Amino acid sequence: MDHAVLLEFVPSRGLRVDVISLGPKGELWIVECKSGRADFRADRKWQGYLEWCDRYFWAVDGDFPTELLPEDTGLIMADGFGAEIMRMAPETKLAPARRSRIQRDFARAAALRLQGLNDPEGISASAF
Repeated sequence: MDHAVLLEFVPSRGLRVDVISLGPKGELWIVECKSGRADFRADRKWQGYLEWCDRYFWAVDGDFPTELLPEDTGLIMADGFGAEIMRMAPETKLAPARRSRIQRDFARAAALRLQGLNDPEGISASAF
């Protein structure tokens, strides 16, 4: 879908999303990966992620009890070979100021991670 992806991204203090993607038109999607019922029930922060993206998805495997997932969120089914969007998440457009901030933070995190690969001793772990 031509999205650039970052794993373990922090949109705001106290929040860390599993996956955030930046689409070709500047859209921001968040994907939370869940391994099972207990993992989903233990997640108390997911609703706080909604205000940081245009679309919100869950990524689960074929054994996950999908009836637990809210109907007004997206659903991605994944396995060791790939993934497919089973239910498109509704779009809730971010405010322009928030979009600008998240895009800037996304770009900075991506650049710092790349810099860390090129010069591991030249960048501190706290920069990520």
